[in-house]
Parts: sequence; C-alpha cells; structure tokens
Amino acid sequence: MDNDVNMISSRPALTLAAVQMSSTSVLEENLVSARAFIDEACVGGADIIALPENFSLMSETREQRQDVADRVSEVEAMLSIAAQENSVVIIGGSTPFPATDGRVTNTCLVFDESGQRIGRYDKIHLFDASVSSSESYCESRHIAPGETPLALSALDLMMGITICYDMRFPELYRRLAEAGAELFSVPSAFTVPTGRAHWHTLLRARAIENLAWVIAPAQVGEHPSGRRTFGHSLIIDPWGEIVAECAAGPGVIFARLNRDNTVKRRRQFPVLAHRVLKG
Repeated sequence: MDNDVNMISSRPALTLAAVQMSSTSVLEENLVSARAFIDEACVGGADIIALPENFSLMSETREQRQDVADRVSEVEAMLSIAAQENSVVIIGGSTPFPATDGRVTNTCLVFDESGQRIGRYDKIHLFDASVSSSESYCESRHIAPGETPLALSALDLMMGITICYDMRFPELYRRLAEAGAELFSVPSAFTVPTGRAHWHTLLRARAIENLAWVIAPAQVGEHPSGRRTFGHSLIIDPWGEIVAECAAGPGVIFARLNRDNTVKRRRQFPVLAHRVLKG
C-alpha cells in the first residue's frame, strides 16, 4: 500500500484550458483569434490547451473547405510554433485536411510542448441528421470519415482524442479508456437544438462511465453561413462534476486536473474492471 501511495503522489497536477471561439469563413482571422486565445490560456498557466472543432474554418462551401485544406501547413505552423514558444500541449480542435477522394477530413492535430506533432485524428462519426424541420446536415457529403481511434501520451498523461458527434458513441470512449486514456478531448460545433437537449448529459455520461476527465471546447454564436452553435464549453471531472463552463461568448476556461485523484477514483470504483460483456 505504501508503494501505491508513493506512486500516486509522484504524479503532478496539470492545468487544462478549453477555448471557446466563434470562427468565421476566413482562415487568417481564425488563426489570429486562435493564437490570441492560446496566449491567453498560457498567461493563465495552462499546460494543455484544447481548441474547438472547425477552429480554422466555419463554412458550408466546398471551395472554402478545399482552400483551407490546401493551406493546412499554415494551420500546422501556427499550432506548432504556439506550442513550442509556450511549452504547452495543444489539441488543435479540428481543421479540414485533404482526402484522397476529393472530399476533406475533419482532422484534429495534437502538438507536444516542443512543437512536435504527435498525433492526427480524423473524425470517425459524421453528422448526417436533421435536428429540426428547417435544420439538417450531411457531413458525409463533403467529409471523408476516419477509421482509427487515437489515444496518445503527452506530459505523462494518456489522452483520447475525439470530435463532436463521436460523443454519441460510447463504445469509442470505452476503447480509449481501455487504452489508458484519463482525459477525453471532445472539440465541438454543436447545434443549438441538440446542445440544449443533450450536450451536458452526453459529456457527463462519457466522463462518469469511464471515470475520465472530459475537455470539450466549443464553437459559439452565429457564423457566416447562418449556422448557430451552442457554446457551453465544458471541463468535467471523472465523477461527472462540471468544474468549468463557458456559457456565453468566446473565451477561455480553466481547470486543475489532479491525476492522483483520477487514479484513486478508479481504484475505489473499479467499474472498468467489472465489465462482463465486451466487444
């Protein structure tokens, strides 16, 4: 028991920062805005900074998506330099990336504190749904789906990388938890109707059932295409408690992730070890 206590107490805490944005259809504007929020998060002492889905572009036109996908090196450069200059980990929300079939992927790029790209995740579950009689989406028309879940380690923390609609598929998060993930990143651009109905419930459920932290940076407000997003960026602890929320407008929220408490909670309540039905 003494060895266990010593092992746990040697694990430091980390400061998480979730950025809430209202991105436009202009790449340059979004990169400037994202960098300013990253710098703000660094002033606040962040170790890990997460940007929202579509942080580099909120658009509904194929031409704009393809243009940003062709300029993804500019997005990578901004994220890499910001991570290196501030010695922080950046979870780059998502940005269009060229796909082989003429579509784009909805891609999250992760950079470590040296500015090295350590991971790429392409959104697996695409949002093809009607949320009301006047609002519907078909992401698969212009986005090619990913196939591979991503769990990776940074700052000695195992993270599971997901994007928005993925949150409705708990089997993905259980697979990431089995890979050791203690933190799930869920950058999003949630619609207002589904946000009001499901946002808090789904994210708290993913945290509770896996005894994991959740960081969910979000888009907020009305965008050039006329689309409105829900906002309410969240950071949730492994017991399902909301420890930080950005309810209105762009901004940055912070929370202290104590990894000792995560380990202790999973030992006290070993739900992940109690599974009977698997696969």
